[in-house]
Amino acid sequence: MKQNVLIISLILLTFFVISFLTNMIGPLVPDIIDSFDLSLTLVALLPFAFFIAYGLMSIPSGMLIERFGEKKVILAAFGCAFTGAFLFASGPSYGMYIVSLFFIGAGMAMLQVAINPLLRVAGGESNFAFNSVIGQLFFGLASFLSPLMYTYLVLNIGKDVEGKNAIVRVLEGMVPANLPWISLYWVFALVALLMIGIVAVVRFPKVEKKEGDKTGAIALHLELLKNPTVIKYFLAIFAYVGTEQGIANWISKFLETYHGVDPQTTGASTISWSWGLMTAGALFGLALLKILDSRKVLILFTGAAMVCLAISLFGPTHVILTTFPLIGFFASVMWSVIISLGLNSLESHHGSVSGILVTGIAGGAIVPLIVGSLGDAFGLRMGMLFLFVTMGYIFSVGFWARPLVTNKTIKWGIDNWR
Repeated sequence: MKQNVLIISLILLTFFVISFLTNMIGPLVPDIIDSFDLSLTLVALLPFAFFIAYGLMSIPSGMLIERFGEKKVILAAFGCAFTGAFLFASGPSYGMYIVSLFFIGAGMAMLQVAINPLLRVAGGESNFAFNSVIGQLFFGLASFLSPLMYTYLVLNIGKDVEGKNAIVRVLEGMVPANLPWISLYWVFALVALLMIGIVAVVRFPKVEKKEGDKTGAIALHLELLKNPTVIKYFLAIFAYVGTEQGIANWISKFLETYHGVDPQTTGASTISWSWGLMTAGALFGLALLKILDSRKVLILFTGAAMVCLAISLFGPTHVILTTFPLIGFFASVMWSVIISLGLNSLESHHGSVSGILVTGIAGGAIVPLIVGSLGDAFGLRMGMLFLFVTMGYIFSVGFWARPLVTNKTIKWGIDNWR
């Protein structure tokens, strides 16, 4: 029992760090455009480089875990993240940024593939959806804090302000005067190093996986890719991450373009509150998953998110500063419910299936690029309308999903929508 608690605690910390390293591109988009003089399409190539690494590394990561074990792969993953952050922080340029984000994305893919089956085994199959939403809570908390850190750094580095702390003074000497936002990548490099140290000293308890939780060879993956259920859940993950990043990466630029909002303050805080409300939504989702089938929760939350997106794209400034963050609230359970439904819809090979599903995170590469390209051609507002396509697919999952194991709920003596 203590061993399982240790693994779950480490997984939750890893969720926090993954989010901390992953979700900063959105608040930075206006600064990136100004710093490197980029079009919307060119700036969209940055999240493309990050998330396409998931597509390339997810399945190989599962095989590496089977050969070397979770601990060594997690250490290698944080090593990749450190390398990427250090390369860009020490030599900032658009080309190096693409290389850097690919390294960081590869590391995050390795982590995702390692921790999802591990969480399913350590916490139990029937509790997987519940534990996954707890992970999403930690994910949202980190995403709430990182834009606030960005605002603090850009408002203090290189500025004549009183009470600068030692960290700010050190970072001032490490970044170009006109690029204070680069300091974030020195922070990311430090965080990755700290995680290497933590994982290195933690003694991993031996977790026995069932045969079905192990990752198979290439032949098995090719066979699974012929399974319609696997393909449908792969597309669901693709649609979810594409939606998440298609919104997060463009909120700040949308607010600046159509509403004249300062991206370094109000724009960043709006994104921060979007992730913060994702944390609150995760708490609410935890309660709902104890009384409702996860499919019903997915339908309710996705429908509400679509309504908020419509208002955000066409509403007045004072309204959309609330509805944009509310999208994060309603997106809070999507990832965890889709993953749990996917893995619980198959009898075996869950490790291999996890690798295939995590490959769907490449949606975070493709969808923002589509939005950016449409934005260059027709305007960013029209480009963001594409997100209704991906949200619509997520909405449909709640109707066609047929899991073999449903989430454990409290019985109240009434019909539980079954």
